[in-house]
Amino acid sequence: EVQLVESGGGLVQAGGSLRLSCTHSGLTFDDYVIGWFRQAPGKEREGVATFSTNDGSKSYADSVKGRFTISSDNAQDTVYLQINGLKPEDTAVYYCAADAFDPRLRVSHYLIYSMAYWGKGTLVTVSS
Repeated sequence: EVQLVESGGGLVQAGGSLRLSCTHSGLTFDDYVIGWFRQAPGKEREGVATFSTNDGSKSYADSVKGRFTISSDNAQDTVYLQINGLKPEDTAVYYCAADAFDPRLRVSHYLIYSMAYWGKGTLVTVSS
């Protein structure tokens, strides 16, 4: 059974930083893609960052480039999302998702791809 568990969310002031963690288990693909997505109240879900174990490539949504960094600790089966310079508009539930790597797709395509496995999310609230 695939499990994805997010942690690290919380209340932070604008300009602050957070590091979200996604610990995964049960992924049996040779290569896979982990993505971070977020959904703000009343808005559609948005892909913010993806990481491929195939070649270590990463992709970011334009709205977060320069502020968000996705990284992986393979030994811990954990993927991180470092968020710097938090803004009130970053307030959302952040979800971790995973799917098998598809060589026909670029890692950026997974930002809008419907991943197969999802965590339950962690809430990030940014106060102004």
